Amino acid sequence: MAKNISLEGKKSVVTGAAKGIGKSIATYFAELGSDLALVDVDEVSLKETAEEIRGKGRRVYEIVADLTSLKDIERIARESVEKLGEVDVLVNNAGVSFLNPAEKLTEEEWDKTLAVNLKGLYFLSQAIGRHMIEKRSGKIVNIASQAAVVALEGHVAYCASKAGVVAVTKVLALEWGKYNINVNAIAPTIIMTPMGKKAWSGEKGRKMLERIPLGRFGEPEEVAYTAAFLASDLSDMITGTTIMVDGGYTIQ
Repeated sequence: MAKNISLEGKKSVVTGAAKGIGKSIATYFAELGSDLALVDVDEVSLKETAEEIRGKGRRVYEIVADLTSLKDIERIARESVEKLGEVDVLVNNAGVSFLNPAEKLTEEEWDKTLAVNLKGLYFLSQAIGRHMIEKRSGKIVNIASQAAVVALEGHVAYCASKAGVVAVTKVLALEWGKYNINVNAIAPTIIMTPMGKKAWSGEKGRKMLERIPLGRFGEPEEVAYTAAFLASDLSDMITGTTIMVDGGYTIQ
């Protein structure tokens, strides 16, 4: 009855793959046997990450692209299928955040946040989803946030975008289940990427930690483990759900 988690033979696309959570997801997927198309706007860091992962013996392709451009999104879908042969898994991880009180947030900050975190995620899911519909199978994993379900000060656009991600996840799961496509989301708390460590140090971090029952922030690998489960055959009966990787922050 026991079955180990595996992505052997899977072909996966990971956005925001150059650093942080995306890099951890891509690295773990490679360790589990997946070939990869890595997407990021940061060409230099993306190349470095791809070279590291190639050292694990997997096929890895780099696609430098801007998720605010529909033309780039179509290119990501086209090149991913061309390079990998097919796409079994899409991980929508790319995201941005501009921290500002609601009365000071600018139109530019709002538009950029929604363009990357929600619009880009949706249209890339649509583009690759058409391929998955044609082959009658696929797994889509969206990286949301605890900010999708609770309010965080200074995060109005980010909260709105991530709440949208959860809603899109549910609708795509509903519509595409008949094609054997699973669509799920992961909602992390603060994750200790280099950026996370810098942003949540000192008193600000201490106050956030007081709200987490497990008493610590998450690690990038913990999001990667959850993403791998949702991308694997072990999650075949799970769709339309959001898994909280938040140490209990949102149970209060």
